[in-house]
Amino acid sequence: MVETSIDMLAEVDENILTADGFDDAIIGYIERSGLPIMACYDKDKCIEILAKDMSMQDAEEYFYFNTLGSYVGDYTPCFFTAVPNN
Repeated sequence: MVETSIDMLAEVDENILTADGFDDAIIGYIERSGLPIMACYDKDKCIEILAKDMSMQDAEEYFYFNTLGSYVGDYTPCFFTAVPNN
């Protein structure tokens, strides 16, 4: 049986919350001092996944309002954006 990213996250902490439909965008998890571990997603990949079923503009609007804009407690996933390394 192939272990999925979701399975691996559950092994780290069974309370980790995941974002439905974005399994392919999981890049890992975040550890913070004194706070719960949270799943971490590639923001751009999440928007690309949404854009398969809608325009890029609609995908971005949907992501920012419905995904990034959803707080479901301390285990709410985070979304990573890379910055150029100068």
